[in-house]
Amino acid sequence: MSGVGPVEPGEGTHARDTPPDIPAWDTPTDTADPLAAGSPGADAATPAARLLRGPAHLYAAHRRAALTALTAALLLAGGGYLWATRPHDTRQAAPAPPFPSQVVDVSYLGEVAVPPGTRPRSFAFAVLLGVDSGPPVTVTRVTQPYAGLSLTSSPRAPFRTKAGAAHKVVVTMRVTECGKTPRGVGLPFLDVTLRNARAIQVHSFILGPRYAHDLSEALQVACSNDSGNDQNA
Repeated sequence: MSGVGPVEPGEGTHARDTPPDIPAWDTPTDTADPLAAGSPGADAATPAARLLRGPAHLYAAHRRAALTALTAALLLAGGGYLWATRPHDTRQAAPAPPFPSQVVDVSYLGEVAVPPGTRPRSFAFAVLLGVDSGPPVTVTRVTQPYAGLSLTSSPRAPFRTKAGAAHKVVVTMRVTECGKTPRGVGLPFLDVTLRNARAIQVHSFILGPRYAHDLSEALQVACSNDSGNDQNA
């Protein structure tokens, strides 16, 4: 019988170590990283491989930290640039002027002679009105709270006073009805209407015990005559 039979191992030939039922090309191949943790080759890594792996990890960590720091610096620099280049209003708002009652002072000077031509049962006294600071203050009205008295001032309102200046004001009162005048006034006051660039205010100035004494005496003198003076006043 002719033909070619199986080749017998001869000189220079070796039998395959692979089992006959597993083809050679199906032999499993281990592709895992021999240097990865837990891999079979991890413990067998050479000292040189371990030395090379350490700097690689340090470099990766350092690179991530450097990128994070650089990003933060760029964000800060960009925000600072936007704040520095935006327009700023360097003008400061001017403070509001004070209320007129806060800067005006009225003090009592004493009794003075009544102006010529004044009607009977009249008396006069003087006050000093000054402005401490702020814009000029205009006195638009001077009144008193008692129904039985009328009042005029010299200078007549309105008059204006600048900061640092003062006006001597002569106030003349006339008794119009004795029954409506006070007796034994304790703390008499003047109502003064003030106006400046901030506001208009009506302020009551208490002029002190000297004014209370002089006013009480003047009222007693004016109303000391008989009651018929009320009709002739």
